[in-house]
Amino acid sequence: MKFKDRTDAGMRLAQLLEKFTNRPDTVVLGIPRGGVPVASHVAHALHLPLDIFLARKLGVPGHEEYAFGAVSEGEGWYFNDAVIRSAGITPEKVEEITRAAKATLDERARLYRHERPALRLEGKTTILVDDGIATGASILAAVRSLRSINIAHLVVAVPVAPRSTCAWLSREVDELFVVSEPTDFYAVGQFYEDFGQTTDQQVVTLLNENSMGIVSQKAEGGSLPVGP
Repeated sequence: MKFKDRTDAGMRLAQLLEKFTNRPDTVVLGIPRGGVPVASHVAHALHLPLDIFLARKLGVPGHEEYAFGAVSEGEGWYFNDAVIRSAGITPEKVEEITRAAKATLDERARLYRHERPALRLEGKTTILVDDGIATGASILAAVRSLRSINIAHLVVAVPVAPRSTCAWLSREVDELFVVSEPTDFYAVGQFYEDFGQTTDQQVVTLLNENSMGIVSQKAEGGSLPVGP
């Protein structure tokens, strides 16, 4: 299966999540940057508020595309000790890379949200969305961070992820929704016809559009939940 683009992926994913439509106790979180367009279409289709949840993989020095771990907002983290040992990454280097990644997350949070506070997640059903999962390092860091706060129900929803990743990830969350679970998996982009990079401005625009849509529906007496 191939998705035309992230819009198509979000629309197909939303069909799997119809039971959450108009739920006042539910929020959608997109992982920037590529996960936000997918999450935006899910939030729009289900009439739910949208926010971001930042996660960033930690790349092996010199081979940054190969993750030895990941960090997320809050206290979320994941380290693959086997990769760290095999790559010969020192504890000092792990700390340096982790500190830089956390600083990047803080900077992006300020950029994307501006002065708008993050949605409150305590007691909520939280649907965490990305445009796909490969190794699962970043999503696991995000899951661990979300587990550290008192959310009611944790859902991960993605258009595509390898079957092997789905097998262990399903044990880490309350519910897992995946449109396609291929066994022949090299990279998320191979399952999209258009996998162009999402820009920071696109993320900001999508968040603003969702926020304004929620406020508008509330003013008209709709059933959408507003803000934190």
